[in-house]
Amino acid sequence: MAPTDRARALAQRAATRWRSSLRLRVGAMTGLVGLGALAVLALFVTMTIRDGLFEERRDQVLADAAARAASAQQRFDAATANTGPQVQALANDLIVSMQGSGSGTVGMMLLRSPQEQSQVLINDSVTDTRLLDPAVLTDVLREAVVTDGGQHWQSVPLLESMGDAPGIIVGSPVTLPVVGTYELYSVYSLGPEEETLLLVMRVLAVGAGVLVVLLGAMTWFITRRVLLPVREAAQTAERLADGRLDERIEVRGEDELATLGRSFNGMAESLHDQIEQLAELSRLQQRFVSDVSHELRTPLTTIRMAAEVLNAAREDFSPASRRSAELLYAQLDRFESMLTDLLEISRFDAGAAVLDVEERDLVSVVEHVVEMAAPLTERSGSTVTVTGPGRPCTADIDPRRVERILRNLLVNAVEHGEGRPIDITVGVDEQAVAVLVRDHGVGMSLEDTERVFDRFWRADPARARTSGGTGLGLAISLEDARLHGGWLEAWGQPGLGAAFRLTLPRNAGVSLTGSPAELPSSEVLLVGAPELGDLERLGR
Repeated sequence: MAPTDRARALAQRAATRWRSSLRLRVGAMTGLVGLGALAVLALFVTMTIRDGLFEERRDQVLADAAARAASAQQRFDAATANTGPQVQALANDLIVSMQGSGSGTVGMMLLRSPQEQSQVLINDSVTDTRLLDPAVLTDVLREAVVTDGGQHWQSVPLLESMGDAPGIIVGSPVTLPVVGTYELYSVYSLGPEEETLLLVMRVLAVGAGVLVVLLGAMTWFITRRVLLPVREAAQTAERLADGRLDERIEVRGEDELATLGRSFNGMAESLHDQIEQLAELSRLQQRFVSDVSHELRTPLTTIRMAAEVLNAAREDFSPASRRSAELLYAQLDRFESMLTDLLEISRFDAGAAVLDVEERDLVSVVEHVVEMAAPLTERSGSTVTVTGPGRPCTADIDPRRVERILRNLLVNAVEHGEGRPIDITVGVDEQAVAVLVRDHGVGMSLEDTERVFDRFWRADPARARTSGGTGLGLAISLEDARLHGGWLEAWGQPGLGAAFRLTLPRNAGVSLTGSPAELPSSEVLLVGAPELGDLERLGR
């Protein structure tokens, strides 16, 4: 695996882990927020300590520099030197003595003032010539000392050769015998204060790191304790959804999470009772439909015998009686067909429907259905064209049920095809066989397509049935397809016709992943896929 692919895979796994773990997100966000808060606090504490150390040291330096300047001025005033060499020696001795005393000084300078007009000159006294660097002794400071007099100071960076630390330089004017006004500068290092500040920063950094780790661990532990009941509730809900209605959450304590657990258990108990009631009601309804259908068989047989006698003798009746006998005979056929469909639906609802599987060629099944429906298609004016794949389309099917599905689809196409051609396409691949029945009639809207498999539903209630359907044909077809582990899909557009696709696995127990027959559009209403539910949008 290439490094980029490995990095991409790691990023995807990390993103998946981030989305799927609330504990990880809470812990990470708490850690980041805590780290940010500690960083702000550490910055504030560091700046406060830095300013405090600087101000304290500055006051000490200014006091020490003022004392040095006063002491130097006293020595100059008390001196008896009256020649240039004597004053030079006095200045050098003073600078050397002051360098060796005091606190934190790194150098002393005694420089001639630019405004001094005395004719007697002495050399500037400097303990270290590096102090004359413009970064240490600036023109701004010298001008302030010369112009304003008094004590002036400035923060300066010391050179790397002098310790590479921040410092303070303090200057004051002094008057020497014979030679006049000079400038006395004392340079102090803030190195010890900087080391103290760095130590404080290191301690704060270590403390912040420890606090972040402890905060993360504490957050992880708390979220685990809080989310554990939520996870148990989610797992229990999944088991309830799988039909294990006796599952409950273990309730511990009296806190809010315990209240959540008790509420969840109460909801589960209520759902269990309601589902049991609905299941019992469904069983009663199924039994009622089955019992009524069976009980109607006997009077229906008697009525049919009487209707056949009346229909055979209808030529001897008056026109009105003759018409009544004909209508009675015709509607008995529809009534008997409806009873048969109701019995079949009740078997599906009760889970009593079984397959009688045998290996058959789907093309021959389609041709047989087309042949049986030939009188109906001739009356409607539609022509039926069957297109096969040119090779055997064998599959393990229940021929009776598959013929019923195809007969219902073909009758539905004739009913709504308005006399236009009907195309039947048979497809096969290694996994599945499929039949696509397409008409070019009135078509269906999206809302009609979503309800086309509902029991007794009709897209146009005012439209007359010319084929004597019961309104249960497509619902039974859907159940037959599901019983095979197959799909029954519908497509339609107003004015362009409708199409129904039956897809069945070639071998029992195989899960379908696709269909070898293409629907007219990629916008498909997939109905009857066992792993997808009753209704789902699927682009194929």
